[in-house]
Amino acid sequence: MSTAVSKAADWWRGAVIYQIYPRSFMDSNGDGIGDLPGIIARLDHVASLGAEAIWVSPFFRSPMADFGYDIADFRDVDPMFGTLDDFDRLLAKAHALGIKVMIDQVLSHCSIEHPWFAESRQDRSNPRADWFVWADPKPDGTPPNNWLSLFGGGAWTWEPRREQYYLHNFLSSQPQLNFHNADVRAAALANLEFWLERGVDGMRLDSINFCFHDARLRDNPPKPAHLRQGRGFSADNPYAYQYHHYNNTQPENLALMEELRALFDRYPGATTLGEISSEDSLGTMAEYVTDTRLHMGYSFELLVEDSSAAYIRRTVEDLESRMQGGWPCWAVSNHDVVRAVTRWGGADPSPALAPQLVALVCSLRGSVCLYQGEELGLPEADVPFDALQDPYGKAFWPRFKGRDGCRTPMPWDSDADDAGFGSVAPWLPIPDAHRALAMSRQDADPASTLNASRRFLHWRRTQPALLRGAIAFVDAPEPVLAFVREFEGQRLLVAFNLSDAAVGWTLPDIGTPRVIDGHGLPTAQPDGGTLELPARGVFFAALD
Repeated sequence: MSTAVSKAADWWRGAVIYQIYPRSFMDSNGDGIGDLPGIIARLDHVASLGAEAIWVSPFFRSPMADFGYDIADFRDVDPMFGTLDDFDRLLAKAHALGIKVMIDQVLSHCSIEHPWFAESRQDRSNPRADWFVWADPKPDGTPPNNWLSLFGGGAWTWEPRREQYYLHNFLSSQPQLNFHNADVRAAALANLEFWLERGVDGMRLDSINFCFHDARLRDNPPKPAHLRQGRGFSADNPYAYQYHHYNNTQPENLALMEELRALFDRYPGATTLGEISSEDSLGTMAEYVTDTRLHMGYSFELLVEDSSAAYIRRTVEDLESRMQGGWPCWAVSNHDVVRAVTRWGGADPSPALAPQLVALVCSLRGSVCLYQGEELGLPEADVPFDALQDPYGKAFWPRFKGRDGCRTPMPWDSDADDAGFGSVAPWLPIPDAHRALAMSRQDADPASTLNASRRFLHWRRTQPALLRGAIAFVDAPEPVLAFVREFEGQRLLVAFNLSDAAVGWTLPDIGTPRVIDGHGLPTAQPDGGTLELPARGVFFAALD
């Protein structure tokens, strides 16, 4: 394979993947909910950023109990979002703009309204009787084990027609498929192939380590109180009370990853991005992301509250030491967690924080997922309880307010009643703070977060070391995060001041730094062996 062909096939290495949450991107038909034609109408915005790909969260037929992650038909578009023809138009428009298209796929479970489950729940002898995880009760009628749902409460629901319980790791309306059944695995792979044949360039695989369960249904062991914290759920959720050794991340899942890779290898250039959340997410990523398994792994390790230089360095170095030859994908925001500028900057974040976060996540070794609105510096929205939509938030209010605060609609036009999202009141309210950060206002301001993000992302595409290079961290005191990226003769020293005050740093003796401009972020010239980094400043220098 020629170098050019090889680079085309692994376009995903170092790519910036822009995540679109369809409900909240753009409403084209005036029903208050975003849709596929709305995405098409705003693809030029994504192209202006310099992103290589979009990842579109679920748009499939669904009763929307979990806003599309409960799928009733894996091969059709929900009328709320449009039609298959609309998807084909989206694919064509993106490709014409040079943008790859990745879609979400949920393998581990489906909707309670999926025909597979409707048949399976009828009795114990139908053709799909074993397509879901069914289990007899204990002699006293209680569930077969102590497994818990991530959304709160037990993970088992009674089905009187079978006189058995069925497993659900999430909502009770999201029954768990039984991947120990070969027919289930074949059906799941066939659903993926349907979209590959349609021309998609990749798939983000939701909760991919949840496909298999422990066939012996062993109880999960308890977790000590001081360790009850997790990725994507709060410590007061009973889910945090257990080590989840048996309801996910089973050894059998590794063979499934290899089946997935064999399928995708039949479609040159198609890639996989697995979402992984386990007791040891970095270790699981290292297992799952190899030359014969997934192309990329995605975890919650930087979607937490700790934004210290020490934590970021420790996390990346830990993964680098274990993922030999694998390729990570990093994110600091997505549709499941508090937006990064609020999570890491507090209630009144510095205006310089948002563009710095874009630069930071895009400078680590790996690919990047940027969540819609990060390029605008959107903070977390405060959604009142009476406007809340997320069942997760309703269950844990007020200690945990759910995920609606990061899912509010994109503000396109600061002067429009609906901030340019559509023509009627949207499904979630748009806060005034977001209206002030609307794309129309930032587009006209050269100093805006939007234009700073654009400049940086386009500049990044000219730096081979940032796209594909190795990473080695350099000792630096808090709050300075520093590392060297190196690729085919290019060596870059990269440093970030992760505080809102200027800080001095004595440069390491690793070569003569030559400052590189063009990235458009606050920086400084070294004075002898000392560098004075401005508040939220960055430093990029070639090492001679």
